[in-house]
Amino acid sequence: MSVSGDDAVDAILADLSPERRQTFGLRVARWSEQLRRGVKLAYGPARTPEVVDSLLALAARMYAARDDDLHRLDEQRLLRPDWFQTPRMLGYACYTERFAGDLRGVMRHTDYLGELGVSYLHLMPLMQARPGDSDGGYAVQDYREVRADLGTVDDLRAVASDLRGKGISLVLDLVLNHVAREHDWAVRARAGEQRYRDYFHVFADRSLPDRYEQTLPEVFPDFAPGNFTWDPDLAGWVWTTFNEFQWDVNWSNPDVLLEYADIILFMANLGVEVIRLDAIAFIWKRLGTSCQGEPEVHALTSVLRAIARIVCPAVLFKAEAIVGPRDLAPYLGTGAFAGAVSDLAYHNSLMVQIWSMLASGDTDLAAHALRNLPANPTGTGWITYARCHDDIGWAIDDGDAAALGISGWAHRRFLADWYAGEFPGSWADGLVFQENEETGDKRTSGTCASLVGLGPAESASAAVLSAGTQPAPETVEAGLARHFLAHAIAIGWGGIPVIWSGDELAQPNDEHFTGEPGHADDNRWAHRPRLDWQRAAARDDLATVPGKVFQGITHLARTRARLPQLHAAAAITVIDGLEPGVLGVQRSHASGRMVQLYNVTDGWLSAPAALLDDFIEPWNALGEFAIRVESDGRIWLAPYSAWWIIDRADTPDRVV
Repeated sequence: MSVSGDDAVDAILADLSPERRQTFGLRVARWSEQLRRGVKLAYGPARTPEVVDSLLALAARMYAARDDDLHRLDEQRLLRPDWFQTPRMLGYACYTERFAGDLRGVMRHTDYLGELGVSYLHLMPLMQARPGDSDGGYAVQDYREVRADLGTVDDLRAVASDLRGKGISLVLDLVLNHVAREHDWAVRARAGEQRYRDYFHVFADRSLPDRYEQTLPEVFPDFAPGNFTWDPDLAGWVWTTFNEFQWDVNWSNPDVLLEYADIILFMANLGVEVIRLDAIAFIWKRLGTSCQGEPEVHALTSVLRAIARIVCPAVLFKAEAIVGPRDLAPYLGTGAFAGAVSDLAYHNSLMVQIWSMLASGDTDLAAHALRNLPANPTGTGWITYARCHDDIGWAIDDGDAAALGISGWAHRRFLADWYAGEFPGSWADGLVFQENEETGDKRTSGTCASLVGLGPAESASAAVLSAGTQPAPETVEAGLARHFLAHAIAIGWGGIPVIWSGDELAQPNDEHFTGEPGHADDNRWAHRPRLDWQRAAARDDLATVPGKVFQGITHLARTRARLPQLHAAAAITVIDGLEPGVLGVQRSHASGRMVQLYNVTDGWLSAPAALLDDFIEPWNALGEFAIRVESDGRIWLAPYSAWWIIDRADTPDRVV
């Protein structure tokens, strides 16, 4: 067999069966044009043939090394390319050590994940990070070694296999924008090897860095101001967008592309099924811009995606791009890169609007913002969530706010103050993160329980609460209702909803996070508590807060799995004309229509029954009751209620 006339590729594949060689050739024929187009855009026509040949030789080596069961998984996923868009998908994200101690511990707790209905497990950064402060593991020292306290690469392979056998896809991070100062590439750059110095952005003086700084934002203005760090061993300024110990790599060097393609295929051959492309927005630098989301970002992602489709089509890409609401869609592939970039991206805007609605008791801003977001491209899906490992940056678009006569800046300040418990009437118990005194920007840390007002006094059972610490029953019930509502919106949006570890048990903020090495200056660790297995023991006890929350989330997951309208491909429309305080969402699917209604206030509100005029038997699938229309032609929603309304006559209960 000849693959693009490349004798080197033929030699690499020589020992494979004719059928497997043919499969590789067919995939190359299918994806080679995307591969060449992306390389050409990033590096120009002169370098394209050499780079493409190197990428195809790498692909052949990793394809030949791929295990038989992973090749079988590839074929299964090709037969059902929408597998990750189906309503049965539910994600869970955690730090391995904070969830289960180590990788072997994860395998001991898969039954717990199964109870929740989890089919997608994101284990936060677990490859070898630098000693000491590592930005939560995102300062990677070695992409091919697991942290010693968590296990080995063989343990990771075993975990991936175990999860795969239980229908759970393993998700891992790949940090694309930077490496730790201790990474071998950086060590060799400091030692004077020009090849590796060229892997980074190094400047002899401040002239160019100062020009870049004119348009660059600061990610961590409190503890890592600026974007460049002087390194005496380099005798130069190195680009450090995040922390001084995280060196930005130079993607304008095609050797860097080849390195990361190799790492991606290494991870895929371990059994990783979803690769989270961390800090993907930052990888291409251009003077006079924010150096985020430049066209080459999408070109290079399309190259990596093409290589993955040739070698391991079961693997998905997830773009970690926390960007403005209208800048999200290109990370899923639009224009020339439609269908060629990532399969999944974070719906950060939905998360922000959930918390905005709960604080303000008003849905107009959220409805306007969500209505005007572009739809996700065909064959892709959003990652939706009420909370994640990171802080909440209040990404309220100034244009959206102005359209409703609101000051975007003032509303962002209100949200930060509300969730820090500093605004009159607030029920929240969050923390201010990274306040920028110059801009007034403030972000927020906190678990879901702390942000909805359940408070730190909760524990596994009301019976063990210390005297005088138990909140009033109505306070707890309101907090529980807000917790359920936030997750109902996220889980009902489509895509893959992800639960952050501990939120399924309503764990409060970790009051002792400052006592752990490297955590004292970063209050995001307050909302990354170790899973409280004592609370988890109460997950079936509906007399406890953990039991109510756990069972509420499993109910959402089970209900979702039965409803084809929640397939990620279903068209979604934000309903016009509802009273402030009620968010209405319509999902249109070949199996029928769904209307979602959410009352984000603490009072009774109504919606017109005319929304359901074409339903023969309108039914709230979440509450499991028939919809009652009052004499005034309206349907009334209790405080903080969440309804998923289907036509029971058209939509039989079934798993999709």
